[in-house]
Amino acid sequence: MPACSVVVAFYNKLRELELVLAGFERQSFRDFEIIIADDGSRPEVVTDLEALMARSPLRIRHVWQEDRGFRKNRILNQAILAADSDYLIFVDGDCIPHRHFVAGHWRQREAGVFLTGRRANLSEGLSARLTPEAVRQGVLERLWGPLTWDALLGRSQRLEQAVYLRSPRLQAWINRKPRGLIGCNMSMWRADLEAIGGFDERYQAAGVGEDTDVEYRLRLAGRRLRSINNIAVQYHLYHRLLPRDPRNDALFAETRARGEAWTPYGLHRDEA
Repeated sequence: MPACSVVVAFYNKLRELELVLAGFERQSFRDFEIIIADDGSRPEVVTDLEALMARSPLRIRHVWQEDRGFRKNRILNQAILAADSDYLIFVDGDCIPHRHFVAGHWRQREAGVFLTGRRANLSEGLSARLTPEAVRQGVLERLWGPLTWDALLGRSQRLEQAVYLRSPRLQAWINRKPRGLIGCNMSMWRADLEAIGGFDERYQAAGVGEDTDVEYRLRLAGRRLRSINNIAVQYHLYHRLLPRDPRNDALFAETRARGEAWTPYGLHRDEA
């Protein structure tokens, strides 16, 4: 039984996922499994993914659902049910982890607390030049020259989030105030998610969804959010921003008006 489960949200972008998995191959903390939460990738992508999994030294499982549009929250719930551990770390399939990413989440875990980090956004040029072998060799943790130049030119963004802090005092100071939960870099106890019914599967578009809604309901359930910026570091591969869907805002407004931690549209939803 692994100490923790890393759930990777994925849809069709196999090149990006291969870079992400290369990052997980070099983790300083090794006692974890990976569950790929696949929101309906094409058959040929699944075939290539299975070959990639067979070559990988990581413990990987693949959870897939039919493509019926954006149903990320539903496949995340399926990944929760498939997990073999009691502690869950959630990432997106285009966010490469720093060497101490899993260790950061695992060592900062605390009863009654859920965690969130941030990500540095890589430019289109840097993202295109990365290879799995370069990631395995830790190139992202040595790219301060190109990253700084890209940031000065307005290409790579949020470069400060790429800094890994080793000092506990600096870690505590930088995280003295929590910031909002983001779905690509968060972790929590499985029991805490189960207590609120998991992710609300009504969110079926980009925007507010798996993170803001879950943060709100976990807080209603008495759990506390804590930031681990510059502890659990991520490098976000470039892509165009998805448009925000106003339907999600309406759903979140409904959740807030109801004021209940539990969702009947989550883990235990009756689909009959």
